[in-house]
Amino acid sequence: MESKMESKLLAVVVLMAILMAEGVTSWTGEIHGRVVCDVCADSSIGPEDHVLAGAEVAVLCITKSGEVLNYQAFTDSNGIYTVAETMPESERWDACLARPISSFHNHCMHLGDGSTGVKFSYEHPSGYSHAVRPFVYRPVKAPVYCI
Repeated sequence: MESKMESKLLAVVVLMAILMAEGVTSWTGEIHGRVVCDVCADSSIGPEDHVLAGAEVAVLCITKSGEVLNYQAFTDSNGIYTVAETMPESERWDACLARPISSFHNHCMHLGDGSTGVKFSYEHPSGYSHAVRPFVYRPVKAPVYCI
């Protein structure tokens, strides 16, 4: 009698054989970026600035077949968000829009100039990633040491 593990393995092997027989090749893409608090609101990243962990970013992509895919990502402790997907090559991303949603940090929650979103074509082959320029939030009022 077959175990459940053997049955699952057999199902995976059969599925892979079907996909390979039909000539379906997979494609993997990745989009990543960083979210930063521009403490002095001087539009440059300096030693007083810091990354924002837990910031929310939305990434919207249109595939080669016209399907719209919407992703939600949160930054890690290094302020980096990542979105990745594996799909058939014929369905791969064509163009994407990344935009900040919220910083969740009371001291730094106003979007900086030019941080409303970034639209780009995704032309990378499978296994490569696209880096989006940093999204910047600013405090309501810059600290005294910035003046």
